[in-house]
Amino acid sequence: KEMLSLEGPYKRPESVLVLVVTFGAEVLLMERTRPHGFWQSVTGSLRWGESAQQAASRELREETGLRGGHRLTDLHSSVRFPIVSPWRARYAPSVRFNREHWFVCELPSRRTVQLDPGEHRQYRWMNATDAAARATSWTNRKIIRSWISRQRTGHWGR
Repeated sequence: KEMLSLEGPYKRPESVLVLVVTFGAEVLLMERTRPHGFWQSVTGSLRWGESAQQAASRELREETGLRGGHRLTDLHSSVRFPIVSPWRARYAPSVRFNREHWFVCELPSRRTVQLDPGEHRQYRWMNATDAAARATSWTNRKIIRSWISRQRTGHWGR
């Protein structure tokens, strides 16, 4: 209930990161329009009143055009990180941290992705090791590396 008092014009300090992968262990990364050279998985903020699962599904659709034929799994894992200064004005004055909830979207094979040109300039399918090296944010690198590790142990499976 306390969070609802922050609603107003401010962004909710919760987001999702959706790792899009194929059964063949390829990872989808997209380059943001700004800043140039910023590569990431599907990400986005939760709207007020929206669950993390709803946000993950919405962001996946908005950023890639993917609507079906996939399995979207809540990993029941999240990370908390400080909101960097350039973005802090979007949040209530007392907010300093964001909680990012992790999901994985598994596809049988690569799909053609329909990017929102206002958000992303290009996308690439790459092996998971290369994707972990290319991803700009530490949280994105961490989820890719966790996925690689768990694929080896069979924990997330297909």
